[in-house]
This record gives sequence, C-alpha cells and structure tokens, in this order.
Amino acid sequence: MSAPEETPAAHVPPVPEVTPHQRDAVWRRLRQRPAAVASAAVLLALVLLALAAPLLAALEGQDPTTYHDGLIDSARGGVPLGPYGGISGDHWLGVEPGTGRDLFARLLYGARVSLLIALGATAVQVLVGLVVGLAAGLGHRLADQVLSRFTEVLTALPTLVIAISLTAIVPADFPRPLLLVLVIGLLGWVGTSRIVRARTLALKKLDHVAAARLGGSGPLRVARRELLPALAAPVITYAAVLVPGNIVAEASLSFLGIGVTPPTASWGQMLSTATTWFRADPMYVLLPAGCLLVTVLAFTVLGDAVRTALDPRERSRLRVGSRAARTKRIAAATVTADATREKEAAV
Repeated sequence: MSAPEETPAAHVPPVPEVTPHQRDAVWRRLRQRPAAVASAAVLLALVLLALAAPLLAALEGQDPTTYHDGLIDSARGGVPLGPYGGISGDHWLGVEPGTGRDLFARLLYGARVSLLIALGATAVQVLVGLVVGLAAGLGHRLADQVLSRFTEVLTALPTLVIAISLTAIVPADFPRPLLLVLVIGLLGWVGTSRIVRARTLALKKLDHVAAARLGGSGPLRVARRELLPALAAPVITYAAVLVPGNIVAEASLSFLGIGVTPPTASWGQMLSTATTWFRADPMYVLLPAGCLLVTVLAFTVLGDAVRTALDPRERSRLRVGSRAARTKRIAAATVTADATREKEAAV
C-alpha cells in the first residue's frame, strides 16, 4: 500500500474556525461522544506505553534485541517452545520465531517507531501544505497557477513507486525512520495545501484581512496574525485524518522490506517477517496486526469526532457517537420531514 491518498479539497467539507468562546462547546461535544473519549484514552495509553518502553521492558527483564536460542525449536525451523508462542513468566507475550527475541519488548519499541514515523510525517505534511497553500492563496495569480499545477502533477504521480525508488537509492547508513518520515511527508502534503489554499482564498476577502493588507501588512504578517488562527481548525481536523493513513503507509513500506530494517522494531517490519510463520505461530501475526488495527481505528474515530465537534452541522461518517446525539438528530430530521410534508400539502 502506498502513502495515504490525498483527498481533494472539493470533497472536504469546510470546517469553521473556532473562536475562544466556542472552545468550551467543542470540548463538551467531544466529551458527549463515548467513542471519542474511548479513542482518546486508547491513544493516550499507547503513547504512554511507547514512552515507557525501556522501563516496562526492564520490568519484564528483557530487551528487544537479545536472541534466546534455547526458547525455539531448531528441529521445527525455529518455532517457539511452549504454548501460544512461548508465553511464560519471563516472556509475557512469547518470543519471536527464528530468533527468540522477546515479543513484548519488540511491540513496545515498535510502537515508538511506528507512532514517531506517523506523527513526524504528518507534521511534515502539515508544514509543507501550509506553506504551499498560503503561498498560492496570498500570492499573485501566476504563483497560484504554478503551485496549483505542481500539486496536480504530484497528485497524478504513483506514490508507491516513488517511495520504493527513494528508499532504494538512499545509502543504507541513512536513518530509516527519518527517511520514512521525509518520504511519506513530502509525498503526502497535497491535500493539506489544497484545503489551506481554498480557505485562504475565502478568508482574504473578509474585511479584517483586507484591512490588514490595505494597512501595509506584508503577506507573512497577514498569514501569521489573520489567517493562521482561522486555519487552525480545518488543518488540525485534516491532520487527525492523516495520522492513521501514515501509520498504514509506514507498515506497508516496512512490510515490503523497504522500510524499517532489523534489528529496529516496528509493527510493519514485524508483520513482514511474520508472513512465513502465520501457521506455526499465529500469535506472532496477531499481536502486531492487532496493535495496528486498534491504533488506526482509534485515530480514525477520534478524527471523525473532532471534525463533527468543530462543525455540528456535519454528520459523523462512522455513525458513532452518543445515543442522545443520535436521538436528537433523528428527532430533528423527523420534524424537518413533517414540516416539508405540511408545506407541500398546503401548496
């Protein structure tokens, strides 16, 4: 799977900017959605586990790189000894087939790498998208046309082929996590730039922005003081949607063997080596796959909740949320339908 496919700005619903007086309402809407609260709790737990990986691995008494040849059955090709992949008091989630490395420690350190790459790539996408979108929206017509055509060309390029090519030609001693951050980030900023450009073109027509420009403020000052506060809500919302796609992109590249390389652990790299062991040791496949599934699902649900909290008129695409909110939407739709029928009958 390639880097996350960008969504054209025309298909992204506009998200109104949040004023200080509306922040309490936004937080209240988020707290009223059990799915959003549960997703945030899961993500917080994952981040804390990733940060505490050295401490938890030391508590278990293991590390992610030490081989344990005595815990695998060499006669069966390296299958872990014992039930469920070698789970024991010394190895809480078993050991890795073929090497005997501790799975609990590798999952924790893999969470650090996977989350760091996904969040770093998202930061690059947001930063480049903001710069290009603001330059296109505030610049002259020629600059807007050049940057718009450039983003269209980049959208049409096969991102997977480019990512494979870039990771293949870079020297082996270059840090692979940093390389993945740059590759995924620099190939995936188009959607952010389109959203920022569209919002900038709409915002610069407002009175306070026009007054600032007429007052002699330069583009940088206008962007920093007038536009960036209004762009925060849509950019944050779109960034929350980008993170799960970047996690999948890192896992896909590592699965293809061009991402994180051993002995560095990542969930995608673990899945790439688990393909030959899924019959002999299903736990080795289920553990990293389950971590990926839970993380991507939590980010997706939280991103959808943030989008609907910032714009209550937008309905959740995942059909998740509080029962009271669903009941209120159904009641409002029923009232609207009854009013429409009465109006048609009167005509």
